[in-house]
Amino acid sequence: QMFSLSPDMLPKYHHEAPKTPGHIILHYSMLKTLWDWFILILTFYTALIVPYNVAFLIKEQNEKNRSAFWLLSDSAVVGCVDDDVIFLFDIVINFHTTYVGPGGEVISDPKVIRMNYIKSWFVIDLLSCLPERWGSTPQPPDATTESTHSTQGISSLFSSLKVARLLRLGRVARKLDHYIEYGGAMLVLLVCFFGLSGHWLACVWYTIGNGQLSDGNGTIFSQNWLVMLGDGIGKPYYIAENGTIAGGPSHKEAYIAALYFTMTSLTSVGFGNVAGNTENEQIFCVAYQVSLLYATIFGNVTTIIQQMYADTNRYHDMLNSVREFLKLYQIPEGLSDRIMDYIVSTWSMSKGIDTQKVLNYCPKDMKADICVHLNRKVFNKHPAFRLASDSCLRALAIEFVTTHNAPGDMIYHKGESVDALNFVISGSLEVIQDDEVVAILSKGDVFGDTFWQTNTVGQSASHVRALTYCDLHSIKRDNFIRVLKFYQSFAASFTKKMVLTYNLR
Repeated sequence: QMFSLSPDMLPKYHHEAPKTPGHIILHYSMLKTLWDWFILILTFYTALIVPYNVAFLIKEQNEKNRSAFWLLSDSAVVGCVDDDVIFLFDIVINFHTTYVGPGGEVISDPKVIRMNYIKSWFVIDLLSCLPERWGSTPQPPDATTESTHSTQGISSLFSSLKVARLLRLGRVARKLDHYIEYGGAMLVLLVCFFGLSGHWLACVWYTIGNGQLSDGNGTIFSQNWLVMLGDGIGKPYYIAENGTIAGGPSHKEAYIAALYFTMTSLTSVGFGNVAGNTENEQIFCVAYQVSLLYATIFGNVTTIIQQMYADTNRYHDMLNSVREFLKLYQIPEGLSDRIMDYIVSTWSMSKGIDTQKVLNYCPKDMKADICVHLNRKVFNKHPAFRLASDSCLRALAIEFVTTHNAPGDMIYHKGESVDALNFVISGSLEVIQDDEVVAILSKGDVFGDTFWQTNTVGQSASHVRALTYCDLHSIKRDNFIRVLKFYQSFAASFTKKMVLTYNLR
């Protein structure tokens, strides 16, 4: 379910798959999940390769040299340049995939599915799979430069439309926080978006420089960033005999320099070794700096990092408050050490989470299910609970209270009323009577009073003290008796099978 890219999924308590026609695919099936991830990975690939090919005109330069094998694989399998067939097949699959309706039901009617898809993602998916050759027309030998550039621009537009499929990432982002930490998920997505933004801007930056190398009269612009880069690395541009511009840095060198410039500009004001000098270059720099893209990305990243450290900051704030309290009221050193050890130990176990607060978020029925899970060690360990019905266990679980005790804590004092039944979940305790240790209690032991057999509240004849950090699950006398009166059959079984490890009375 975590890796499914569908925006809606069936709840886990739906055990039976809905009945669908043979040609309809369930949107949460493994086949559809794998296909969606394949399309998303292909879209990422397209988002990287298409802008690069458009900017550096890789396809136009290599089209004549490409073999029939690569042309076929690009179109149908690999999707290196023309992944139209795969995206077109994805549209066909989406026309036969179920979805979740507004009432939570699975819609499997083919007509309804098609209408829903046409109203939602169909237009974007269709535009992204249109072959870019539709945007180009054969040019006559005497075609002008303007018409050629116009045709290339339209073809580039059709290629760039493939990147629109990245909008599907929004569906992933909305679901990631249900399964993993929201801050970490968003941080990964922001880093990916930052990298893609730098890549796209680098392609635009190269296109601007490459389109303004000369003034059309045989003069090369000396202030053009590509010209300055070529001069700096010993590969200057020059006018060839046929009047075209030749020389200059390779595609690899130009792309790395363009990416370096965009990344330094996005993260800071740049270093000046690559800068906008011509009018078009300066307009581009102003445009993306005014867009505040860097502020948006790093503002969100800063917020996410602060949120990731929020629990740590809260922990240290609590420790500082406790230290100030101990200092203000001059708590003795021994007791101060015990207090600090207990707070650190409790935080390491609970991570500062208020269990009762979380339970209060849930409705009564769900709260009972959570409590049964939290007290599962008690119910599974002791035979007295094996005949209890599910409703009885739920009624008992809500009444249990979990306590975390530090070494040296007195759980019971001699003469204190024993008004609870206590189950040791972890740790060790000692029972002291007349200054002698008469029993050692550990995991799985039960102590308290058999108050279900008497009408009076007993008093403890011993002290009970924690030897180590220990967890106790306890239920109060009155609450327990009320449940026993309501479930008579369980009461009879519990009375026979429940044996206390130590009866404090």
